[in-house]
Amino acid sequence: MRTLSILLVISIICSEFIPVSGSQANANSSGNSDFCLQLLQQMTLEEKIGQLHQLSLRGDIGEETKKAIRAGKVGSVINIEPRYMNQVQELAEKESRLKIPLLYGRDVIHGYKTIFPIPLGQAATFNPGIVREGARIAATEAYSEGIRWTFAPMLDISKDARWGRIAESLGEDPYLSSVLGAAMIEGFQGKSLADKYSIAACAKHFVGYGAAEGGRDYNSTNIPPVLMHNVYLAPFRAANQAGAASFMASFNDNDGIPLTGDTELLRNVLKNKWQFPGVVVSDWNAINEMIKHGFATNRTEAALKALQAGIDIDMMSSAYTNELQQLIAADSSLMTLLDDAVLRVLRMKQQLGLFEKPYNEANPSLLYAASHLESARQAAEESFVLLKNNNLLPLKPEWNTLAVIGPMADAPHDQLGTWVFDGEKDKTITPLRALREYTGRKLRILYEPGLEYTRDLSRKGLKKAVETAQKSDIVLLFLGEESILSGEAHSMADLNLVGLQSELVAEISKTGKPLVLVVMAGRPLTIEKEIEQAGAVLYGFHPGTMGGPAIARILLGDVNPSGKLPVSFPRHTGQIPVHYNHNNTGRPAPEKLPSLYEIPREAKQTSLGNTSFYLDYGFRPLFPFGYGLSYTRFEYSDFKITRNELHSSGEISFSVKLRNTGNYTGTEVVQLYVQDVVASVARPVKELKRFERVQLKPGEQKEVVFTLITDDLSFYGRDLVKTIEKGLFRTWVGTDSSQGLQLEFKY
Repeated sequence: MRTLSILLVISIICSEFIPVSGSQANANSSGNSDFCLQLLQQMTLEEKIGQLHQLSLRGDIGEETKKAIRAGKVGSVINIEPRYMNQVQELAEKESRLKIPLLYGRDVIHGYKTIFPIPLGQAATFNPGIVREGARIAATEAYSEGIRWTFAPMLDISKDARWGRIAESLGEDPYLSSVLGAAMIEGFQGKSLADKYSIAACAKHFVGYGAAEGGRDYNSTNIPPVLMHNVYLAPFRAANQAGAASFMASFNDNDGIPLTGDTELLRNVLKNKWQFPGVVVSDWNAINEMIKHGFATNRTEAALKALQAGIDIDMMSSAYTNELQQLIAADSSLMTLLDDAVLRVLRMKQQLGLFEKPYNEANPSLLYAASHLESARQAAEESFVLLKNNNLLPLKPEWNTLAVIGPMADAPHDQLGTWVFDGEKDKTITPLRALREYTGRKLRILYEPGLEYTRDLSRKGLKKAVETAQKSDIVLLFLGEESILSGEAHSMADLNLVGLQSELVAEISKTGKPLVLVVMAGRPLTIEKEIEQAGAVLYGFHPGTMGGPAIARILLGDVNPSGKLPVSFPRHTGQIPVHYNHNNTGRPAPEKLPSLYEIPREAKQTSLGNTSFYLDYGFRPLFPFGYGLSYTRFEYSDFKITRNELHSSGEISFSVKLRNTGNYTGTEVVQLYVQDVVASVARPVKELKRFERVQLKPGEQKEVVFTLITDDLSFYGRDLVKTIEKGLFRTWVGTDSSQGLQLEFKY
């Protein structure tokens, strides 16, 4: 029965092929709906295994690799330089037996040449259109140099800022990650994978990688099934519905099972239950790493478990190439699994139009196109979050002498952020350059870095920085992280500013000059002390190529900041994980807590109330999810609901009036949260369900309407069946996750 079931899946996969004109031996395939199956039937066992073999090629191609390509033993290539692409493709197209084209992949994460804000920064825009456009531009530039597959978006829910790859995530919320992840997939893939400038997306890392224990990369996770299905799987479910061409399995083991060999999640959930028709690729050498996990005795067993689990392409471990032939010789039933994997790979190649147009048609004019740079600037502008403003921003017209200080003021490489393989720092416009070139008004820029880079421990520049500050009308102090301090394998146990940056803040604040902090980092940092010393704080997650102009336009008032935090900011690393959508405890903390230093000596054990908080840092984050200020003020009023009860298969609408009561045109991200008050499993205290960016002129008012359907209120219970239960629901609408107008309704 299992064999018949898998054969049925293969038949369905084949029937979904859209025939295209093949090349050479496949030229007569046009119009043949069984092209993929016919091609499969022509393949030898070695050629089938070859389609699952992925290589990383850097520099000139060696003879052994050329020989393997001619023999049909390589299916896809990553990291190859564009100048070698056609040369290598010719080996497959002209010298291999079946002329099956190679597929070229690359990590195009937040831009190819034109670099957009890191994904965490794009998430701060709360703007699917911006995210979609960023991916479209990245796809256009990458396609123009022969790349047809990217390993993005990363959809790992990330609640721990110690984890370096939080930079590559879309934050802590499953709904926001789902909406923006789907938008990114749509941007990469366009209307059709066969279209010019479309590339295949890859939803990664399936699944739970963002919950790495202690925030240490590659570490184990222990996500129980209910949490897995309600939170960590949610963005991947949305990615599948958005038509992601591929998924990547994650490195981590969850509850002792490495995801590379997790049959339940990869084959049963993703491929069978969700009916995902695309390709599942391992992460780099992850099949072999199951041996180090202690999940496989040797590479033979690792290859077997990966194939059984549902890994279609082996990235760089060579386990399939070396082991599958003998495994199938010993157990012929594995051929069914192999054929299914090969068909998925062939299907993606055909959908990408590679059989018709396999060669790289370079178009360098598309790189750094003016429209691309304009979009990158807009994305950066919307990604910055105003955390504090004591009437310092926008900069007053009489402040013409600006002290520009700090290691991130002119750091073109670090401004680009993590996972940038192709962006060029000489194309980056830094804040210093943007302020010097600003034409909106006459400015006198006094520049002194103070520190040469963020980890600098030398005090030799501090005195000059202070002297420069004293000569200015206002100080713009640029701090943060170098790009190398976040990203894969770049976890941090301490989230304070590194080097002597905190000392630099303290010294500048002593001058008494108005002080604006501009932070560029790959993660939330614990900067409570530094924020207290500044009059205004603008926070950006590495903003990319056009970050400088974005910052200048925000500081000088051409742009009103509208970014919102996609992740909660801890006051102290010891609070982690801190996130808004947690479950309640049986003893939640009260609104008012005593200070550590207000506790009387010899206080009784129960004098503090026996509730859930830290004696030194309470229970609240420094800034909550969804937080972000504006130069103007927004007033919420008249929150209404269409009915007090939602019925099965129905919908319910909420309306709220939003007024701009300030003096600047501004954009507010209106956020709707819901709580299922009582359920068969404890539900989060709040969950984001809708959001909308609303721009208003001073004095302007608009009614914002949100509609929910029953599925928005459903959840996975202990039986892992999605359901909605009768009972009371609370809903809030407001400016962030910590506040808002409240209503109740029943289901």
